[in-house]
Amino acid sequence: MIFLNPTSHSCELSCNLLPHKPMVDTPRIAPSLLAADFSKLGEEVVAVSEMGADLIHLDVMDGHFVPNISFGPDIIASIRKFSSLPFDVHLMIEPVDSYIEAFVAAGSDMLTVHVEAGPHIHNTLQKIQGFGIKAGVALNPGTPIEMLDNLWDLLDLVLVMTVNPGFGGQRFLESQLSKISSIRHKIDQLERPIGLSVDGGINGETGKMSIEAGADILVAGSSVFRLEGVPYSKAIEQLRNR
Repeated sequence: MIFLNPTSHSCELSCNLLPHKPMVDTPRIAPSLLAADFSKLGEEVVAVSEMGADLIHLDVMDGHFVPNISFGPDIIASIRKFSSLPFDVHLMIEPVDSYIEAFVAAGSDMLTVHVEAGPHIHNTLQKIQGFGIKAGVALNPGTPIEMLDNLWDLLDLVLVMTVNPGFGGQRFLESQLSKISSIRHKIDQLERPIGLSVDGGINGETGKMSIEAGADILVAGSSVFRLEGVPYSKAIEQLRNR
């Protein structure tokens, strides 16, 4: 089992949180705790950490920006000690700026925000990176990639939502594959270490399509935590090897 000092972060800025190039043959797998058993969340974090996960994905929802409520910084802080893996925290909240410091203090290694969640996304990304952690932007299915035009120099990650955010277990939107491909093309032109993550309806089939389109990180909830009779290690390996 993996235990850390709850006040320590899982990795320093030099940690290899995001690859420099799309790792088509070896995508990173980020189990989403939204689909885990909340009655034993610490145990779930330990399990996926020991069984092949590369990141831990945490969906924070406020019931306002999206129609669901999940958890906040106190929960993240309470499970931080159970894994040395990077905590990839997706903030589906509005407003966002006033909560950044609390999520950093809780042990986040990266915060991903939505362009619609605040009036000054450029300033939000600067604020996140000012705390010494990585910053990402999430694009909803209806959000055009042009929203990233003046943000590329601040991005460590682009998260493409392949469902409308708010609830797990939704069906993958194939219409987003062209968006993934366009973002991959732009990242390759920039030659910067920007990760490209996909979240929503990910399973073996849709994961393969996403990787072929250019993604290098797969966020998966139900296809890791809710496959009856399938160990987490096998579920993660199936996603990685497609």
